[in-house]
Amino acid sequence: MNDIADGELAATFEESFRRSEALRARLATHPSRYRVLTGDRPTGGLHIGHYFGSLKTRLELQALGVETYVVIADYQVLTDRDSVERVPDHVRELVLDYLAVGLDPEHSSTSIFCHSHVPALNQLLVPFLTLVGMGELERNPTVKEEIAAAGLTHVSAAMYAYPVHQAADILFCKGNVVPVGKDQLPHLELTRKIARRFNQRFCDANSPVFPEPAALLSSAPKILGVDGGQKMSKSRNNAIELRATADETAGLIKRAKTDAERHIAYDPAGRPEVANLVLLTALCTGEPPDTVATQIGDGGSALLKKTLTEALNELLAPIRARRAELAGDAKEVLRRTLEAGTASANTAADATLAQVRDAMQMNYGL
Repeated sequence: MNDIADGELAATFEESFRRSEALRARLATHPSRYRVLTGDRPTGGLHIGHYFGSLKTRLELQALGVETYVVIADYQVLTDRDSVERVPDHVRELVLDYLAVGLDPEHSSTSIFCHSHVPALNQLLVPFLTLVGMGELERNPTVKEEIAAAGLTHVSAAMYAYPVHQAADILFCKGNVVPVGKDQLPHLELTRKIARRFNQRFCDANSPVFPEPAALLSSAPKILGVDGGQKMSKSRNNAIELRATADETAGLIKRAKTDAERHIAYDPAGRPEVANLVLLTALCTGEPPDTVATQIGDGGSALLKKTLTEALNELLAPIRARRAELAGDAKEVLRRTLEAGTASANTAADATLAQVRDAMQMNYGL
């Protein structure tokens, strides 16, 4: 029974990946047809897992000219945190990280905003909640994983509604492309259902309000933290942040877990800790992981860590320099970036909410 389920799951993912690759090709040839929604929760600075896993994709989309909304999901911090006192600092750090890596709202179709400042976006949450059953929310695997990861004993209603709020984040601007990892596909599928159910319940068949957004799957491999056992994460304290200094980066890599075998080989299944450092080096240099492993050979983990440290610090040097420059005027940079992004997001959200009210016959001539 489990084998059948696993096989079906694998087949479903393969189909999702095939569709994603076709979408990637269309984005390159017809960028004006698409609108992307992506973003992060403000729970700390971004790390190299974010850089290789999502930021590079955002930069590619920006270079293509695809209209992109980057949401700083500040309200969603409330789903698993009792305090929000550090959120303002984290929002500032996110904005500095975004701009330092090359997101450029002033000269592109990229908008950066906090969803707490877009009222019409959040008004979509109420009608969307009527389209989803509690059973669907309780069964959502990503919600279950978030609850377990946070170690929650008291689970708020906001946590269960998390995927519905994400649907509002995506659909407020009629986003039709969402860059996601494999583990986020259930969230996106629920967004697709909400869009479909709204259109079926409230709209004429020829005049749907919402698109059903497609997944742009990340081709980046899973990156483990320096502890070698779990995915790199801010909350697990196993991450190398983009804002870390060269010396801090060297220290974190020096402490990274490896194994006792001297010869370096790229074996993700058998030697995951070593393979992770090889992979990171390969991502920095652009060489295949097997080539990196061969070059290190009998140099052991010491040479591997030295090579990775040099490659990563070289890659991050211009990003860190740009970030330091921006941080010198952080208050004005934050204001200017969020002011423009919020205005753009509010324009899109207000237009969408007006259509939603029309479809639900709730404008009342106002």
